[in-house]
Amino acid sequence: MPWATTLILILAGLCGSCLGQYNEEEDLAWLQYYLRQSRVSSYNYVPYYEEESPAYAYSYPSATDTEPEPEPEPQQATPWRCPQECDCPPNFSSAMYCDTRNLRYLPFVPSRMKYVYFQNNLITSIQEGAFDNATELEWLALHNNQIGSEKMGKRVFGKLQRLERLYMNNNNLTRMPSPLPRSLRELHLSYNHISKVPPNALEGLENLTALYLSHNFIFEMGASLKGLSSLILADLSYNNLRKVPEGLPASLEQLYLEYNYINAIPDDYFQVSPRLLYVRMSHNSLTNQGLSSNTFNSSSILELDLSYNRLQKIPRVNTNLENLYLQGNQINGEQGWARGWGSHGVKLPEVDPSHRAFPTKTRPFWEEFSISSFCSVVDVMNYSRLQVLRLDGNEIKRNAVPPDAPLCLRRATVIEI
Repeated sequence: MPWATTLILILAGLCGSCLGQYNEEEDLAWLQYYLRQSRVSSYNYVPYYEEESPAYAYSYPSATDTEPEPEPEPQQATPWRCPQECDCPPNFSSAMYCDTRNLRYLPFVPSRMKYVYFQNNLITSIQEGAFDNATELEWLALHNNQIGSEKMGKRVFGKLQRLERLYMNNNNLTRMPSPLPRSLRELHLSYNHISKVPPNALEGLENLTALYLSHNFIFEMGASLKGLSSLILADLSYNNLRKVPEGLPASLEQLYLEYNYINAIPDDYFQVSPRLLYVRMSHNSLTNQGLSSNTFNSSSILELDLSYNRLQKIPRVNTNLENLYLQGNQINGEQGWARGWGSHGVKLPEVDPSHRAFPTKTRPFWEEFSISSFCSVVDVMNYSRLQVLRLDGNEIKRNAVPPDAPLCLRRATVIEI
C-alpha cells in the first residue's frame, strides 16, 4: 500500500513542523524569563543615604515555583511595570533601585513608586515632567550624578506633593532648585556650585527639619531661613559667607557655619532660638571687635566651637555651656600689673605721681584670661557647668590661669592650654 506510507510520512512531517514551531516559541519565552530572573534571584541591596544608616536589606529567592511562566515583555512602558534598567523587589513593590548602573538618563518611574534611587550614575539632566506620573514619591535620591541647573525642567518637582526627602548632593547645580514641594522634610544640596540662596528659595517649606548646603560657594543667605518654622539643623559650612544668616528660626537646635569668612555677629543674635544646642563657627574671621558682650550668653547652648578665628580675648559665655573650643586663636594671657590698686584689691584714690608721700601700689592681673568670662559671681553656689575648655594653640601661658579658676570651673574635666 504505497499510498498509506506516503500519507503517514506527510502527517509525521506536519506534526514535526508544528512541534518545532512550538518549541521555538517556548524557548524564546523561557530565555526571556531566565534573563529576567537572573537579575533578581540573588538581589541583595543595602541603600546608602548621606549621614543615615540603612533601614533594611533585601534578599529573596527566585520566584520560579510561585509565578506562572511570563509572556515576552512588551517594549513600551506601562504605568506599573518596572523599567528594564532598574530593579523593583516584589517584597517591596513601592521601591525602585536604579543606582550605580552608569545611566545617563532618567528611566520611566511607575506611578506606584514611593522610594526611587538614581544615585551614583552619570545623569546630566532632568527633563520637564519626568516625575509627573509618580505623584506618590516620598524619597528621591539623585546624589552623585552630574545634573546641572540649566538642564533641569523649571517645575520638575512641582507635582510631588508627598515628597519628604530630596537628595541632590554631589551634582553640578549652580542655583537652588525651585519650586520645592511644601511636604519636604530633608533637603540635601551639599557639594554643588550654588552661589546664592534667594529670599524665596525656601519659601513655604514649613515642614523642613534639615537643610544641608555645605561645600558650595554661597556668599549670601539673607533671611531665607526665617520662615522655616520646623527647622532643626542648618549646615552652611564650607561656603563663602561674610555674614551670618538673618532671622534664625525659633526651632533651630544645630547651626554649622564653620569654614566661612564671618567676622562679626549681631548682639542677641542667638536669643531668638531658645532651643539652640550646638553652634560651630570654627575657621572664620571672628574678632572681639565684631562681638558684643552678650553674643554667646545664651542659656540653651551646650557646645560652642570658635576655634581658629582671630579672637584675642575669651568671650563671655553662659554658665550652662558644657564644651568651649577656642584653640588656634590669638588669645594672650601674659601676666601684667595694674597701677592704682591696693594690696587687697581695693582701688586707691588717684594722686599726683610726683607726690611721693602716697606711693601707688600695683597688683597682678590676667588681662585676656578673665574668670568673669565663665562666672559673673564666684562662690560655692555659683559656678560654670563647663566640662571641656580648649585654649591650646594660643599665646596664653599655663601660669596665666586665675587663682579662682578651680572654684568657677569645678566641673571641668579637660582644660587644654
